[in-house]
Amino acid sequence: MADQQEKDHDVVIAGAGPTGMMLAAELVLAGVDVLVVDPRDPLEYAGSRAGGLHARTIEVLEQRGVADRFLAGGTPAQVVTFAGTPLDISDFPSRHPYGLALWQDRFDALLRDWVGELGVPISRGSAVGGFEQDALGVDVVLTHGERLRCAYLVGCDGGRSAVRRAAGIDFPGWPASTSLLLAEVEMDGDPEFGYRRDRYGVHALGPIEGGRVRVVLREETVSTRSEVTLEDLRRVLIGARGSDYGLRSASWLSRFTDATRQAATYRSGRVLLAGDAAHIHFPVGGQGLNLGVQDAVNLGWKLAQVVRGVSPGTLLDSYEAERHPVAALVLRTTMAQTPLTRADDRLDALRDVIADLLRADEARKRMAGLMSGLDIRYDLGGGHPLVGRRMPDLDLETADGAVRMSSLLHEARPVLVDLTGTVRIGGWADRVRLVGASTAGPWDLPVIGTVPAPAAVLIRPDGYVAWAGEPGDPGLEAALGRWFGPAAEVAAAFSASGRAGRRGGRPPTR
Repeated sequence: MADQQEKDHDVVIAGAGPTGMMLAAELVLAGVDVLVVDPRDPLEYAGSRAGGLHARTIEVLEQRGVADRFLAGGTPAQVVTFAGTPLDISDFPSRHPYGLALWQDRFDALLRDWVGELGVPISRGSAVGGFEQDALGVDVVLTHGERLRCAYLVGCDGGRSAVRRAAGIDFPGWPASTSLLLAEVEMDGDPEFGYRRDRYGVHALGPIEGGRVRVVLREETVSTRSEVTLEDLRRVLIGARGSDYGLRSASWLSRFTDATRQAATYRSGRVLLAGDAAHIHFPVGGQGLNLGVQDAVNLGWKLAQVVRGVSPGTLLDSYEAERHPVAALVLRTTMAQTPLTRADDRLDALRDVIADLLRADEARKRMAGLMSGLDIRYDLGGGHPLVGRRMPDLDLETADGAVRMSSLLHEARPVLVDLTGTVRIGGWADRVRLVGASTAGPWDLPVIGTVPAPAAVLIRPDGYVAWAGEPGDPGLEAALGRWFGPAAEVAAAFSASGRAGRRGGRPPTR
């Protein structure tokens, strides 16, 4: 509305789910002014949709110094499975060679607490209703009429993303072939708890806190309706179990399908997508929440550098280049597992063969590395085998005493660990932390094993190695410039042209 006061933000995030909140935390840690917009009250997120965190997500939280609060709220467990076959990662070289059994409502609450401590503003009760972008920014109109001006808009608003639709980004893929009901209810009867796979497909009943029962049921007829009623649940439960066990008082009802889609692009100008807004898939294997959180951590520092004028806007192209293939692989593995959630003699035989193959050590490690997120490798070019992979959380000895590698990333800044005392970073000293250290190693990576110890390692804020090598390697300056902007003397000239600086690229308030 014309008479409303317009506000000015670096970034507006649509959606206060796990992806949006993690992205907000990353941006605020990097000194960016951000606003999160969400139409729902936090209580509307209630419900145990996702059931756990994979090892790489725990490591990401460790990099920000908050893993302990999540570990205290859940139960460490071997949560990696493929088509029902457990994949043990306890022998993987990680501080966290396990997953975390933690319902999403609890994860969301802990994440909100952390984001609140960081001072992230959240506007509740309205959603992004539309936007227009130009060369300098994005004009956003909220559904209640308020207008916002920002440098970038990020859609973290789920599989039915309004931001994605308004941006005109295609969402190709495969329609639903099965649908399931997920609910939390009270029951007067004495249900038979447990997991079953039969002609009805997968169905399970299990006790949760407060005397409630969590119910997962496959529908015989595929439905994509968003609305679910208690009668829908009762009908399917009777069909699968022969009784409704006196179910009543649902605190949460939801339907999900195996529809599998991925955004054709993750960016349209100054509008970006992350999490379910960029990709949806069947939840088998528990990949969705983890995938979205890691999208946010990949995007956050890059978007912050562009907003602050440290790096050119082309840095954002690397977000899609790196994360699109990761999601595409997740979509492929979930599609491969979906038929195996059903039951007949032929599928049972196939499932048994796959389970037998996954007992082989090489196959187990390969699939477990993929699903846990510990074996992600971004294509950052050749060189040392560390490049493009997560940095091992080594024990380091520094001038300030013993530290863990992950602790150097708490501030979400890039770090160059120098193990020789001879590396210099010159014009990047204002934005890259140089840490002299020693370590006994070993330099072990999941799946591929021990790699040669480099003399120095350049680590991005998301914990992935941008360069590893020897002093004097010209590849170091190339990596510094590629990921963290031009050297100070070049940046100063750039700033003098009026196109950079702390608020570089920030649009004026209108």
